Amino acid sequence: CILDETVSGLDIDALRIVAKGIREIRADRPQMGVVLITHYQRLLDEVRPDKVHIMIDGRIACSGGMELAEQLEREGYDSFRARQ
Repeated sequence: CILDETVSGLDIDALRIVAKGIREIRADRPQMGVVLITHYQRLLDEVRPDKVHIMIDGRIACSGGMELAEQLEREGYDSFRARQ
């Protein structure tokens, strides 16, 4: 399943509804992979992804866990551009 910017333009209540649906799908169908593309930390806080990949200029600059999304939120993309 590929979800690309599914919460763009949604308010917090709608974001939580979408996140609940994603969590339900992951629980009901654990064999199904979900690729979630987002710029919203709040959605990641609700869904708690297994893996996080930071993309810059069409390339994966860094991969890891939720700590990467939290670092990105704090420091912005510049800290990851330096790694390329």
